[in-house]
Amino acid sequence: MSEKKKLTYARAMEELEEIINKIETESIVVDVLTEKVKRATYLIKFCQGNLRSTEREVKKALSEIGEKPEEEGSEVSEEPDAGLF
Repeated sequence: MSEKKKLTYARAMEELEEIINKIETESIVVDVLTEKVKRATYLIKFCQGNLRSTEREVKKALSEIGEKPEEEGSEVSEEPDAGLF
């Protein structure tokens, strides 16, 4: 098995934050800037895919128990038992 750790959403976000911080503080040398931008692009796509996959799984799970997933922008009731009776 590879020595590298498996990329997770949390690790990808952490690495993205590091890259962004280096770019914003101009502590990255021009010679590696292109490489870091390409890596950031990959990480962003990885995170987007992970989020889409999770969204699909949640919608599927909700449909299996007979609940409709909430639409974007809809309000959630703050009462814990709202809609149960």
